[in-house]
Amino acid sequence: MINMNLLEIKNLNKSFDKKTILKDINISIPSGKIVGLLGKNGAGKTTLIKLINDLLTPTSGEILIKGKKIGVETKKVISYLPERTYLNKQMKVSEIVDYFKDFYEDFDENKAKKLLNDLDLDINEHLTKMSKGMQEKVGLVLVMSRCADLYILDEPLGGVDPATRDYILDTILSNFNENASVIISTHLISDIERILDEVIFIDKGKVILQSEADKLRNKEKSSIDEIFRRMFKC
Repeated sequence: MINMNLLEIKNLNKSFDKKTILKDINISIPSGKIVGLLGKNGAGKTTLIKLINDLLTPTSGEILIKGKKIGVETKKVISYLPERTYLNKQMKVSEIVDYFKDFYEDFDENKAKKLLNDLDLDINEHLTKMSKGMQEKVGLVLVMSRCADLYILDEPLGGVDPATRDYILDTILSNFNENASVIISTHLISDIERILDEVIFIDKGKVILQSEADKLRNKEKSSIDEIFRRMFKC
């Protein structure tokens, strides 16, 4: 039996109005990995994520999820947390949970309610009455309460306090099955690097490094955060 990667990106290019945003991207991600997609603002991370989620169309190249081209079938197995909340802020959290339960066959209502309770989020509260950080927590809970094959989290820790970040990282670690993978795009490398299996550095629309996290740390005798700062002279 051929060992198929969960995500396979081949010779991917994306341009807007003759400006190249992504150039010749080649990435392979197997199942069971937590991968950090790391790069400065404007590097192309969010564009790449939108392409994987079929929200943008490649200029050229190919994206495969479990061997299938991007489309309706692949959307069913991806659980995506965008950088900005898309949830209806006039709804109560309980109503959004019901919506997800109806919309996604793989949504676990009991898991969602437990995670909301753990994070002290009131299920009867309207989203509009919650702080930005609380809204982000709700979004993450909904995404992690699906039994998906691929979780894609775009800046999941941006609006939450440091104490909550650890809980959220542990939630990510303990709430995806061993056959799934997680891609986390973030600037907060020092906060997430303890959970990363692999890292992908992207700069000016190109992948400049893909490596197992431990191998890279051992080779460079530095943390991922320090390596990133050196490479990008942050």
